[in-house]
Amino acid sequence: MADQLDHFKEEPELFGHPKGLFYLFFAELWERFSFYGMRALLTLYMIDVVFEALSTRDYAAAAVYASYGSLVYASTVVGGKISDSILGMRHSIFLGGILMAIGHFVLAVENDMAFFLALAFIVVGNGFFKPNISTFVGSLYKDGDARKDSGFTIFYMGINIGAFASPLLCGWLGREYGWHYGFALAGFGMLLGLAFFWSGIKKNVFGNQGMPSDEKAYNKPVLGIKNSKLVTILSLLSVPLIAFLLSSYQPVFGDQNIVNIIFKGIGFAVLAYLIYILANVSPEERKKLIVAIFITIFMTIFWGFHELSGSVITLFADRNVNLSVIDAAQTNSINAMYIIILAIPVSLLWQFLSKKKINPRTPFKFAMGLAFAAISFYVLAISGESADANGKVPFAYLMIMYFILSVGELFMSPVGLSKITDLSPKRIVAFMMGVWFLSSAFAFQIVGFIGKELSIESTDKNVGGFDSLGVYTDGFHMIAMYAGGAAIITLILAPFLKRLMGNVH
Repeated sequence: MADQLDHFKEEPELFGHPKGLFYLFFAELWERFSFYGMRALLTLYMIDVVFEALSTRDYAAAAVYASYGSLVYASTVVGGKISDSILGMRHSIFLGGILMAIGHFVLAVENDMAFFLALAFIVVGNGFFKPNISTFVGSLYKDGDARKDSGFTIFYMGINIGAFASPLLCGWLGREYGWHYGFALAGFGMLLGLAFFWSGIKKNVFGNQGMPSDEKAYNKPVLGIKNSKLVTILSLLSVPLIAFLLSSYQPVFGDQNIVNIIFKGIGFAVLAYLIYILANVSPEERKKLIVAIFITIFMTIFWGFHELSGSVITLFADRNVNLSVIDAAQTNSINAMYIIILAIPVSLLWQFLSKKKINPRTPFKFAMGLAFAAISFYVLAISGESADANGKVPFAYLMIMYFILSVGELFMSPVGLSKITDLSPKRIVAFMMGVWFLSSAFAFQIVGFIGKELSIESTDKNVGGFDSLGVYTDGFHMIAMYAGGAAIITLILAPFLKRLMGNVH
């Protein structure tokens, strides 16, 4: 403990924050650049290249996109656990970054087998990188440090700068020179992120933070191989298995593919364990844990609609929106742009309302966030009324939709994670954080369901017009109704959840 306190006392600072924060800021910026740059191209690439010859190419792309998103977020639970018990944050970030960079560069190879292997590399790599770099930021501050919240705000800005810039640049390269140039740029972005992280280590700006918590576990031999090396070997061996799961997009039971079935099993197992926990905690803990479970469910529903931006909404933009300045892939940057613009004003709004003692409690914010999601999709639902003779709607509808959806995101996402830690009993906080991460994975199951429902059967690369417009606007109306219903249910439950929360705001 004394060594740790010395580290905090002697750490180099920049703009009043630990200097290491800014190295992590740029590392995460470029990692998110790579991740969102690839995501902006992914659905369009599957439609136009991977599944080009299939009349059911929309369905196949929706299924793969959903499986990929679910596995990407589920992998963070496994990667986080391995980091805690064996590798430590530094090693995990490097391993994850290298695997992700490999995935992006393999995407630059035009081959179906290479495509699924590339996605699998990104899934495994993200599992190691994503949970650890955020945790690393927190480790730079001692408990109770008043700078911590603003430090995470700075870090969050890096995420959104990367998410804003990458669809614009990767989308432009993909359109002007070919898909694989866009994917390759995403790979170089990941390498730049690792370069910033390595530079920080070489300059010792992180002190002793991020090292393995148990050197014995890190170096312990298993079958003559150190644990640290064994993790790398097993990670590489898992890639073909995950590639197989991603390529198995066809239904095997009803309309469910293998990944759908796996996640239903995980869902039932998590639910059963949560019921067990609820039965074995104190009444006061039970009240708060019930609230944590509910806000996780509400967040899952919101992300299920929000993450349509990389699939259905991108296809709608490609086929039925008048785009002149940017293309369909580049529309993926709009959400991040609004988050950058609105994050500070919304934060100031909560501070102002708190001073007036009228700041809404978390359940009411969640209800409003879901209501904003409903309104945003209703905007797209009515866009068909302004379509031109070619079935194209004005770009303004997409801009308005993303603005409203981004406001909803800021009402929910920034507060949700902190409330999970506040509401969960200390002895199961790590488990509940895992459940929170899994909520994003389950959200992609919603994305897949909606994407399949709104799939259009055609091999025509120029499919669009009023045929696709009707499918999408009807679908957006359905989504608006579902989101509105979820908002109403959340609002009805909000007073009850507010009482259960006690003094947690």
